[in-house]
Amino acid sequence: MTSPADPYALYQRRLHLWLALYVAAVAGFVALMAWAEQAGLSRRWVGPAFLLASVLAYACIGIYCRTTDPEEYYVAGRRVPPMYNGMATAADWMSAASFISLSGGLYLHGYGGTGTQPGGLAYVMGWTGGFVLVALLVAPYLRLHRLYTLPDYFALRYGGRWPRLIAALAVVLCSFTYLVAQIYGVGLIGSRLTGVQFEVAVLFGLGGVLLCSFLGGMRAITWTQVSQYVILVLAFLVPVSWLAYKQMGNPLAPLVYGQQMGKIAALERKLQQSPAEQMVRDEHARRAAEHQLRLQDPRSALIQERTELRERIRDLKASDADTALIAAASRELSALPTDGAAAREFWLRAAQESRERSQPLGGLPPHAEPYPDLLSPLASDGRHEADPLARRNFLALVLCLMLGTLGMPHLLTRFYSVPSVAAARSSVAWSLFFIALLYIAAPALAVMVKYEVMQQVVGSSFESLPAWIGQWAKVDPALLSVEDINGDGVLQFGELNLGADAVMLAMPEIAGLPYVISGLVAAGGLAAALSTADALLLALTSAIVRDTQASPPMVGRAAAQRVIASKFVLLAVAVLAAAVAASRPAAILPVVAASFSIAAAAFVPAMVLGIFWPRATRAGAVAGMLAGLAITLYYVVANSQTLRSLTGASTEAALWFGIQPISAGLFGVAAGSAAIVVVSLMPRVLPWLTRTVIARLTRTKSH
Repeated sequence: MTSPADPYALYQRRLHLWLALYVAAVAGFVALMAWAEQAGLSRRWVGPAFLLASVLAYACIGIYCRTTDPEEYYVAGRRVPPMYNGMATAADWMSAASFISLSGGLYLHGYGGTGTQPGGLAYVMGWTGGFVLVALLVAPYLRLHRLYTLPDYFALRYGGRWPRLIAALAVVLCSFTYLVAQIYGVGLIGSRLTGVQFEVAVLFGLGGVLLCSFLGGMRAITWTQVSQYVILVLAFLVPVSWLAYKQMGNPLAPLVYGQQMGKIAALERKLQQSPAEQMVRDEHARRAAEHQLRLQDPRSALIQERTELRERIRDLKASDADTALIAAASRELSALPTDGAAAREFWLRAAQESRERSQPLGGLPPHAEPYPDLLSPLASDGRHEADPLARRNFLALVLCLMLGTLGMPHLLTRFYSVPSVAAARSSVAWSLFFIALLYIAAPALAVMVKYEVMQQVVGSSFESLPAWIGQWAKVDPALLSVEDINGDGVLQFGELNLGADAVMLAMPEIAGLPYVISGLVAAGGLAAALSTADALLLALTSAIVRDTQASPPMVGRAAAQRVIASKFVLLAVAVLAAAVAASRPAAILPVVAASFSIAAAAFVPAMVLGIFWPRATRAGAVAGMLAGLAITLYYVVANSQTLRSLTGASTEAALWFGIQPISAGLFGVAAGSAAIVVVSLMPRVLPWLTRTVIARLTRTKSH
């Protein structure tokens, strides 16, 4: 037992007091903003106030926790209590992908998904199951050693320089990919809530990331992540509970949202049989065929399209048409590709999108139907046949995300910051608890938003559409767009294109909640993105500055200089990630899933076999890590539509066993494990084979 005078016990009591004061301050600020909105404060000030207040709070923590001590900078002094490490890990884990995109994935792909898009439930199961593997397989064993980074483990277990260097390269690859997705999420939030351009919002997010992590390293990151967890969990649970009470009269959304499932199924059947929806599907099919014709000669089609648009703009200006029509035509002209290769890729994507949206429900699978084959005819009960590819991709993604969680560098580093092995196990349990609070509510949110859209938005006239539709369309048409395709002046479900990244952020406006809830949700999304970005930046800079050395110094003046160098590398990497994010590379979920595939293939086989199989050798680990990375990267790149279009290859992806590239890490893990086992056993097997062959040859000659 600890005595009342135990310094660590007193330290924990102070932390509890600070946490209580912080929670009270957050609740008070939300209440103040709600009162100000009721008193007439403009919406233009509500959103920025939430973003500015949260970033200032994180900045104050980062400045207070500044340090140049290596033990504090890299592992927070190894004295973070398990509960707080669990909160920090949960904030670290619930990135922009979990907070912003998880419910959107469930909204778009339902539970089971299709043969090309795994269901959103795969993310919930994969990421949660991965934490169980972390607790059972790696966290306690890594904490046994006083390490600083994941590559440190490979140097300790296998010796030599190459295992550490390859691990450092893999950390850079997976962490940078993940980091870009977080800064992209910050850009979405900032541009919608403040009205500034997306690129300017990305720079705002970059400043927030640097304020939290530049000065204090893991020490500052830990306590900003604790504060960020409080905001993001409130920002998720408050609107979900409010919407559940509004729709079903009960705020306990995970317990009652099943009531809406039957209603959604009935609405889906009604939409599938609607003549107006059929007209929309026919028009999408016609557009797909038109785009396919353009692909026969992309360069000539591009010239013709550009000429027609210029003539249309000229005619609109000559007839004194509405400026909005002229601006829309001008945007369409500027969005056209610049050369034949880009035109081929542009119309390839357009043809695929039109084909998907020509299916019932705009190409979305029925929400609760398990693994539907959308091309199969409807049965008498209104359901499709089961698609074995959908089931296969669902299970592949679950396994890939579980293994990726097991090898994610910035996550595993968190377990170096606790005092003991027992504390590492306890902090994993706390992490699961804090993550579950959000993950069990995400499916409920997706169901309630889909019901709100189908019941309240679809069927509205285009002249009376809610204001939030136009506002989100201005942020990015890929997030939300509407078009009166069949010309009846009424919004059909197939005419609404709602992206996964907009579902959570636009939810308060979709549900008609007070705008202060939109500000709270934006602050939660910002907290989720910044918390993960901070940890990823630290993992990246540690890999670049420390782990490229065979035996990095960690004491004396050289260690302090290494910390200073890490801060400047952190700044450079953050600026580069912001530049990539500003180009809007892709939706958040696919980008994040790619980083998990890289982490799974590069780290998991060598790490797990290194812990539990004493015969694993340095040569085996090097071969396994290289093989896993090579197979994973090849599968992702070879099935990239962009690359296949530019090289003139077939537009059909060359899939293995029908597995989508999002689960490429599965093949990398298998290849890496096989390579480690074979190469590690080779020194034992080759002499035996040599002796056996010589003995047989000798017997043959004697006969």
